Amino acid sequence: MHRTIHVTPPRGKRRLLWLALFAAAGSAGAAEINPALLDYRGAATQDVLLVMDDQSTPLTTPLASDTDYLLRRRILVANLIARAEESQTDVRAWLDKRGIAYQPYWIANVIQAELPAQALEELAQATRGSALGRIARVEPNPLLTSRLPKLEATDKAIEAVATGVTRIRAPSVWSAGFRGQGVVIGGMDTGYQWNHPALRPQYRGWNGSTANHNYHWHDAIRNTSGNSCGNNATAPCDDNGHGTHTAGTFAGDDGGSNQIGVAPRAKWVGCRNMAAGYGTPARYIECLQWMLAPTNLANASPNPDLAPDVTSNSWGCVASEGCTTGNEIRTAVDNLVAGGVVVVAAAGNDGSSCSTIGDPPAIYASAFVVGATGSTSDSLASFSSRGPVPGLSAIKPDLSAPGVSVRSSIRNSSYGSMSGTSMATPHVAGVVALMMSAKPSLKGNPTLVAQLLRQSVVSASVPFSQTCGGTSSGVRPNHMVGHGRLDAWLAYQAAIALP
Repeated sequence: MHRTIHVTPPRGKRRLLWLALFAAAGSAGAAEINPALLDYRGAATQDVLLVMDDQSTPLTTPLASDTDYLLRRRILVANLIARAEESQTDVRAWLDKRGIAYQPYWIANVIQAELPAQALEELAQATRGSALGRIARVEPNPLLTSRLPKLEATDKAIEAVATGVTRIRAPSVWSAGFRGQGVVIGGMDTGYQWNHPALRPQYRGWNGSTANHNYHWHDAIRNTSGNSCGNNATAPCDDNGHGTHTAGTFAGDDGGSNQIGVAPRAKWVGCRNMAAGYGTPARYIECLQWMLAPTNLANASPNPDLAPDVTSNSWGCVASEGCTTGNEIRTAVDNLVAGGVVVVAAAGNDGSSCSTIGDPPAIYASAFVVGATGSTSDSLASFSSRGPVPGLSAIKPDLSAPGVSVRSSIRNSSYGSMSGTSMATPHVAGVVALMMSAKPSLKGNPTLVAQLLRQSVVSASVPFSQTCGGTSSGVRPNHMVGHGRLDAWLAYQAAIALP
């Protein structure tokens, strides 16, 4: 996109340069530079996020409260884009003038850039009245290693209907005539084998004879090597297998004996935010943005009317390795929810201690957070992360779902089992699709969907006596299992009881 300048200060002066830079960053009106960027180590450039000073969610008032959610979403997206264009104009011109490679975003008002030391020094010394005055902070954008579940077994014995799907009584909702038809689920993960026999019929880009990936697939990976999908994949691809497995649980069905998905008539779309299991804050933001307004394969002409109704997020932006403040992707998640999209997120696999839900998006109030129970019992898995989340008053996880030895689709058109809150999360996304299929008026209302899910649970237990956040495992809701274990039939009943 842009030529990158390589500027390396002489070794003897490098530390002095960074000490001066840090001092400049603390001066009145200057952008705040994350101290992690001081560790230069001879790199020609540093991958950073330029965080603009306005991160508020633009208001959609004076629209009436009962205004169509699609109109609200269109206005939100238009306002987000306009805000980014206005506040980033001078910064983009400054980057262009120096030939610095960058990628602007609007769902969060940030710019990802490859900054040489000289440019970062200039930025740190800029005042609020300068062309760079709208930059509030400069944060690192490092590769993050996602702790993804590993494949336990391939070609696991066919179960007809997957055990977890049966456990949550999804087939009872199917018998009532609702299998997710009319609803779109969005997946953000390691990618997807879209033509897997259990996934191809439900892929929104497949019309039964040919595939068109515009507006149905996006690859946020552009600058890596060593992953089998490469960069800017023009068709859904999965270089790890994790994403293909999660998609099978929310919508998989091969039309035969592999009924692995909770909502087998829902459509799905996908975005790859990890390469060989590695993400960055910018990749996560890019996929969240694409979900709010999908684009064509040229990443142009965003269309908020094609956004999914619910997203399944079995990943975490690890604070200890890059999401240092925990706020790097908050605005993007909050704005996706503000756009009427339900964001379902895995609690994490760092249990069994309390306060082990520690990575975005699970630490955000706007996300619907899922813990993991057994697939044949309602006992919380020992690995399932617990709350409370520091600084958050809400009970997290919101509820729990089957996440142990879950059989689903894997790469190479096969099947296998994995365990983790990654596997529990798509069960919930699938149930959301069943609810919306039965009650389309739930679309665009994440708050009401979350309320119905929390009240439509069955009892779940903790395998040992535990108290987290002052609430014992014998009381519900609690910070271990949330409100209880997911139940599709009860959620469906709650949805159709709405006026």
